[in-house]
Amino acid sequence: MKHWLHAFRPRTLPLAMSSIITGSALAEFFHGFRWSVFGLALLTAILLQVLSNLANDLGDHEHGTDDESRVGPQRAVQSGAIAPAAMKRALWVCGGLALASGIGLIVVALGFTATTLGFFLLGLLAIGAAVKYTFGSNPYGYAGLGDISVVLFFGLAGVMGTCFLHTSEFRTATVLPALGIGLLSAAMLNLNNLRDAVGDAANGKRTMAVRMGTANAKRYHAALIYGGFACLLVFTMLHFRGWWQLAFVLGFVLLDRHLRTVQRNTVPRELDPQMKVLALSTLVTALLFSLGLIPG
Repeated sequence: MKHWLHAFRPRTLPLAMSSIITGSALAEFFHGFRWSVFGLALLTAILLQVLSNLANDLGDHEHGTDDESRVGPQRAVQSGAIAPAAMKRALWVCGGLALASGIGLIVVALGFTATTLGFFLLGLLAIGAAVKYTFGSNPYGYAGLGDISVVLFFGLAGVMGTCFLHTSEFRTATVLPALGIGLLSAAMLNLNNLRDAVGDAANGKRTMAVRMGTANAKRYHAALIYGGFACLLVFTMLHFRGWWQLAFVLGFVLLDRHLRTVQRNTVPRELDPQMKVLALSTLVTALLFSLGLIPG
């Protein structure tokens, strides 16, 4: 069981949670929060994240990226702890659960309408994106498109979509916090790719970190985090109701310390502990930002 828990990569789950928490808090800010939507959205996001992690484990193994030169934690399939056939079955099970949870979420939120069909198609795209990052032929992660996918699905779709499911209304004001969470989530992927850049380059995985080189990838990392923070700050200034809304700045203190560590780093392997730091710092920032949206 411990091998499966390791393959689920629990330290990545705060990113999925951050999107749903922020989108739900925005719904409360605009007077449309529903507990049933929040619970099902959170479950669906976690299942999609686990699905992506399992597909990544299997996909990198099949493409030869997870070999003896790997810098990060040893993967379940590559190490032999989980057989490829068993991982493929797990993908089907997890994908089915994510689909069922997503359908339940859409029906509870919207009933049976034309909009329901649109969100169903969006859900299928999310499942496809979770699987195709590194799994199968022509995975988009090997072409350096993972960052864009993260901003779209963890940011715009995750935050704005969640708010819409609560309120049945798209609000342009939610674009800024959606981009904020999306950029912070993309920083998590970039950190992973910074750690693995040497091995990825050797195996044809052309991530943004590989394309840019280490020095520029570190600058890009800072831009993602500062950009995410700026989006949250601008939204707060545009919708200012009280100083409690600035509590999320405390989360940025953690993010700033993380950035300093990354900028000083010269040994890729030592970036691995920063994965948990960044994920939890993003969750803390999202929680504090969300609490600031809830009326006192």
